[in-house]
Amino acid sequence: MSNGIYTIVMLVALFAVMYFMMIRPQQKEQKRKNAMLAEMAVGDTVLTTSGFYGILIDLSEDTVIVEFGNNKNCRIPMQKSCIAEVEKAGANVSES
Repeated sequence: MSNGIYTIVMLVALFAVMYFMMIRPQQKEQKRKNAMLAEMAVGDTVLTTSGFYGILIDLSEDTVIVEFGNNKNCRIPMQKSCIAEVEKAGANVSES
C-alpha cells in the first residue's frame, strides 16, 4: 500500500515542478506582454517581431499603423500581436 502512495506523491511532485518551471513563467510573460500592448500610445517607438523599428501612427482595437524609416509614405498596418517591444515617446535612451 505504501508503494502506491509513494507513486502518487511523486506524480503530484512532478506536476508541481512542471507547473512552476513551464506554465507559470509563460503566464507571467503573457501578462507582461498584454500590459505592454495596453499601454501603447501614438508616437511610441516599437520593435516588431520581424525586427523592424518604427513609430506608432495610429491605434485601433486589434491593429496598429506603424511608420518605418524617414519616408513618411512607408506606413504599414499590422496586428498588435506583432509588436515585440515598446519604447515610450520621450523616454531617455542610454547609449553605451
